[in-house]
Amino acid sequence: MDSFEETGLREEILKAVADLGFEKPTPIQAKAIPHLLESDRDLIALAQTGTGKTAAFGLPMIHSMDESNKATQGLVLAPTRELCLQIAKDLKSYAKHIKGFTVVAVYGGASVDTQIKALKKGAQIVVGTPGRTKDLINRRRLILGNIEQVALDEADEMLTMGFKDELDAILGATPDEKQTLLFSATMSKEVLRISKTYMNNPEQIAVAKMNLGASTVQHIFHMVPARYRYDVVRRIADMNPNIYGIVFCRTRRETIEVANKLIQDGYPADVLNGELSQGQRDEVMKKFRSKQVQMLVATDVAARGLDVNDLTHVINYNLPDDSEVYTHRSGRTGRAGKSGISIVIIHSREQNRIRGIERVSGVRFTQEPVPTGEDICKIQLGTYIDKIENVEVQQYKIEPFMDSIYEKLAGLSKEELIQHFVYNEFNRFLEYYKNAPDLNGSLRSNGRDRGERGDRGGRSSRDRDSFTRFFINVGKKDNLTPARLIGVINEGLRSANAGIGKIEILRNFSFFEVEKGLEDKLISSLTGKDFEGVDISVEISQKKKGHRGNGGGSDQKRRRGGGGYSRSGGGSGSGRGGERGRSDRGRRRKGKK
Repeated sequence: MDSFEETGLREEILKAVADLGFEKPTPIQAKAIPHLLESDRDLIALAQTGTGKTAAFGLPMIHSMDESNKATQGLVLAPTRELCLQIAKDLKSYAKHIKGFTVVAVYGGASVDTQIKALKKGAQIVVGTPGRTKDLINRRRLILGNIEQVALDEADEMLTMGFKDELDAILGATPDEKQTLLFSATMSKEVLRISKTYMNNPEQIAVAKMNLGASTVQHIFHMVPARYRYDVVRRIADMNPNIYGIVFCRTRRETIEVANKLIQDGYPADVLNGELSQGQRDEVMKKFRSKQVQMLVATDVAARGLDVNDLTHVINYNLPDDSEVYTHRSGRTGRAGKSGISIVIIHSREQNRIRGIERVSGVRFTQEPVPTGEDICKIQLGTYIDKIENVEVQQYKIEPFMDSIYEKLAGLSKEELIQHFVYNEFNRFLEYYKNAPDLNGSLRSNGRDRGERGDRGGRSSRDRDSFTRFFINVGKKDNLTPARLIGVINEGLRSANAGIGKIEILRNFSFFEVEKGLEDKLISSLTGKDFEGVDISVEISQKKKGHRGNGGGSDQKRRRGGGGYSRSGGGSGSGRGGERGRSDRGRRRKGKK
C-alpha cells in the first residue's frame, strides 16, 4: 500500500491525514487498516512504540463510528495519562473534518466532575486510563452498552503496571458483540491470557519479530565498576552537548539521587517517579517536551506511555530485570524513522545478562569505551567554536558599547583574546577533566571490579602529603557511596574543584582525603548536617606511630565530650592494619536520643 487513498477511508479522514502531512502508511498501518475496514474479526497487532499504532486503530475506528449518534461506540484504553491525552489529541485531529464527532479523554489526577460533564454531552470515542475508566463505569457515568470497538494500546505496559483487575472489570462490562483490538510491543503471558479470555479467534499481525528492538536504535554498553555509573552518565552528557534523553533507574530513590547530582553539576535534568503528584508530573513533562529539561531521570513505571518522539539517547543506569523491559526502554528512542542510541552501563559480572537480552530481543550490543576527558574537551570546544562562528550578530544592538570594549581589550593580541574567551567558557570542563581517570582502565585484567579503595576524581598523581585524611560517621549501612560522598564534600565546600584523594567506605563509617587547607571549612560546614537521618560528624583522622596498614598506620582513639566516637576493636566494619571499626555510639538518628 503506497498511499492512504488506497485504504478506502472516508474523504473527511483522508483530508485530515493530508493536513497532518501523512503520505505513506507505516507498515503497521498498512496491515491493520485494511483488516479493520473489511472485517469484524478481533485483532492482535504486534509493533514497537513509535510505529504509528494510534493511526493504525484510530483511523478505521473513526471511519466506522456514527457521528449522528452521541452514544459511546469506541473505547480506547492506555496505560498512562500522558498517552491517554496524546491518543485523544491524535483522534481529534483525525476527525476534525467530521461535524459532530467528539472524543473525550478520562484519566486520573484531574477533576472527575469535569469529565462526567463531558461524557453527558456525548462522545463517540472515549480514551481512558484503566483506573478512571473503571471508576466512571462503577458510577454509571460511562455507559458501554453501545460499544462496537475496544482498543487496548500498549497492552503489555498496562499489565506490567498492575492494571490486570481493572482490565478484567472493564472488558467484562462491554458487550459480547464487539471487536477487540489489542496493540502491544510484546506478547507476554498476561497479554496472551487477555487475548484468550476476551478475544474471539483473533487475527494476528506483526511488523517485526516478536520482542525485536527497533532497527533505528544503536545498542551500546559501557563496562565499568558500579561505583562509576554516575561518572559515565556525566561523560555521556558531556560528549553529546545536544543530548535529549531518559536515564532509567531501578528505584525511585535512585532517580532522586542521580537527578540531584546532575542538577548540582549544572545539567538541565529533572526526575520522574511514582512519588510525584499529577501536577508535579505534568510540570516535569511540560519542561521535558519543551527541552528546558534535556535529561529526564525516571523509573520504568513512571515512564510508561510517554509520547516523546525525538529522544536522542536512552541511558540504562541499571540493567532491567526483564529483557522485555529493555525493549520498552530502548524503544523510546529511534522513533518515527529517526535514529537513536540506547546505552547500558554494566559491571563485569553482568556481561551474561547482555547476552541474554540479545537472545530474547534480537538486538546486538557493541561494547564501546567510555569517553575520555580529552575526547570530551575536543567535542565541547568544537561545539562552542561552531556556535560562535555561526552566531548571527545584530550590530545595532552592540554598536553603542563597542568603543569601550575595544579599549579594554586593546592590550590583547588576537591569539590571546581567543585563548581568554575559550578558557573562560571551558574552565569548568578543563579543570574537571585535566586529570580525570580513564574509566576504561578501572577494571583489573581478569575483568573483576576493583575494590572501593583508590583515589577519586583522577587525582592519583598528587603528592599524598598534600591531602588531609578525615573520618565521617556514615557508611554503607547508611547507603553512602563514593559518588554520594563526593557530592556531600562538594556541597559542603560549595565547589567541585577541591582535590579529593582516597575514599574508603566501611559499614558504619568512612574515611576520605581532601587537599590540605580546607580542614576547618569542611568540618564546620558538614558537622550536624543530615544524611539519611544521621547527624553528620566529621573530624581529622590522626595516625598512631608504629602501626602499619592502609595509609601507614591506624586512627588514634579520639573522644568528643567524653561520649563521642571512639576506636573499637569490636566494630562491624574495619579497614586494614590498625584502622578498626568505630562503634555506633554517638550516631544520632533523627527523632532518637
